[in-house]
Amino acid sequence: MTFLRNLWRRPQNVWLRKAMFQIHLWTGIALGLYVLVISLSGSAIVFRNEIYKAADSGPHVVEVKGEKLPHDDLKAIALKLYPGASVSYIWPGKKPEHATEVWMERNNKRIQRVFDPYTGKDLGPSVPYPIQVTAWFMQLHTDLLGGETGRKINGWASVVFTLLCITGAIVWWPGVDKWKRSLWINPKSGWKRINWDLHSAVGAWTFLLVFMWAATGIFLVWPTQFQRLVNHYTPLLQYAPPEEEPAAFVGPPPAAPVIAQSDQAPKGFGKGKGKRGPPPHTSGDTFIRWLYYLHFGNFAGWKVKALWTALGFLPVLLFVTGTIMWWNRVLSPSARRAKRSRLVQSGEVVSSIS
Repeated sequence: MTFLRNLWRRPQNVWLRKAMFQIHLWTGIALGLYVLVISLSGSAIVFRNEIYKAADSGPHVVEVKGEKLPHDDLKAIALKLYPGASVSYIWPGKKPEHATEVWMERNNKRIQRVFDPYTGKDLGPSVPYPIQVTAWFMQLHTDLLGGETGRKINGWASVVFTLLCITGAIVWWPGVDKWKRSLWINPKSGWKRINWDLHSAVGAWTFLLVFMWAATGIFLVWPTQFQRLVNHYTPLLQYAPPEEEPAAFVGPPPAAPVIAQSDQAPKGFGKGKGKRGPPPHTSGDTFIRWLYYLHFGNFAGWKVKALWTALGFLPVLLFVTGTIMWWNRVLSPSARRAKRSRLVQSGEVVSSIS
């Protein structure tokens, strides 16, 4: 009872809280770069569907000039322009005025270019640069640009990030008599105290949001395990777990960087006479759907997406303020002690006894 009473009223004196503080401090520093990367890349891809739609102008149109070049001639032109590459696919246009897309491989990287099938002129990348940049951020966010290995690292980092949120909540609790004061920032305090208040207040107000991102991040890396768990309690129809573990994280396929449908809730097929209604679903399907909704912000239009984009910078703010606290508590005192030790050894500090 004494332990619980102290934890409720004066947690600063409880050993568990002190231990959680150290775990939170060092975990936050170790995870800092990951939080920075995952937060910024997450904000960058909130509007990815809109970017893909706006940037995709359809097939490239060329002037029809007689007969199209044979594929062997077009292949020879492509290899001359890109020495060291090998042509993997040639995709002719569906109509005479459509350009031909050529896929090449060089140094384990894919090159996708569009050529005029009549003149052999290189017309540029087949995928617009806005889509390429957004797809790059998508891959950075989902697998840290590391494929299957990066995806697993992302999953375990999300586990640690979730632990960071839990320990942060425990450390934040100041006691039953002081908790209201920990929700606000006192602008009249010194800068160190303001930094502490900023970290504490922002962490408290955004705890559920940041915790949600961390926990759903685990789900997005290992969705099958979550689906099987939910399916155990309520059968899944739309999100029924597959027989085998998916080979890759949800994201744009390598062949054409367009948005993966698995990061959005399935849409209905319309209502009314002559149209099929929405597909059948269970409460478990609804739960799984909302895990996607909440993580990506795809549930209430562009205003919520804009809000999700802005809020995605909050973990960065928590990391910066936490790093400043780490500097004030650990590095700065250590640097002062080291400086004093050097002065003593050099004889610049005279003992008060002499």
